[in-house]
Amino acid sequence: MRNGCVTVFGSSRIHAREAAYREAFRLGQLLAEAGYTPCTGGYSGVMEAVSRGAVEAGGRAIGVTVTSWGARLRPNRWVTEEVAAPDLFQRIARMIAADAYVAMPGGLGTLGEVALTWNLFQTKSIPRRPFVLVGPAWRAVLACLPEAVRIEPRDLELVRLVDSVDDVIGAIRGRRSFYRPRQASGAHTDREAPRRNTVMASTRPRRRPSSRR
Repeated sequence: MRNGCVTVFGSSRIHAREAAYREAFRLGQLLAEAGYTPCTGGYSGVMEAVSRGAVEAGGRAIGVTVTSWGARLRPNRWVTEEVAAPDLFQRIARMIAADAYVAMPGGLGTLGEVALTWNLFQTKSIPRRPFVLVGPAWRAVLACLPEAVRIEPRDLELVRLVDSVDDVIGAIRGRRSFYRPRQASGAHTDREAPRRNTVMASTRPRRRPSSRR
C-alpha cells in the first residue's frame, strides 16, 4: 500500500561510517516498510542513506537534482526516479510538493529548507502537513529560537519533534504530539505577561521654590 511521498531534508556531508548515516538509512527502511516513498535532494549523505534504506527494503526513492550542477554532481545510485530541476529554487519547490516532511540534522542548506517549509505553513501558502524534526540538535534549535527571533507558541505547534527515526512514522500519522517549549521556572507566557506599575509623568510645570522666607 502506498501512503504518499515524504520529503527528507538532511546533510550531504555525512559518510557511511557515521552514526548519522545509519540513522538516515534506518529512516529510509521505515518509510518504505510503512508504504511511503522518500523524496530527497538525490545526492550524497543523508540523501543517499535514506534512498539506500528505502530501496533495500523493497521501496522506491525519488531524487530531485539540479540540472546546472550536472558537471560536478551525480545522483546517488540508489535513486530509482530522478526528477531534474533547472535550478535550486525549482528543486526546493518540487521537494515541498509532498505529503509530509522529515528533517534530519544538517547544515545551512537543511536549515534553509526547514525554515522555508515552516514559513509556508505559517503564512498558509501551502496546506499544513506533518513536519517532523528528528534528534536532539533540532530540540536545541527550537529551544533557542524564541530568544533569537520573534516566534509564537502557535508557530512552534506547526512542527513535531522526535528523539529518533523510530518515532517518525508515528509522528507522521499523528500519534506524536507537537513541539511544546519547556517553560522555565518563573517564566511568563504570552498570556501571562508580568504586571508592572506605570507612573504617568505630570504635564504640569513644576513650581519653582519661592525665594521668600
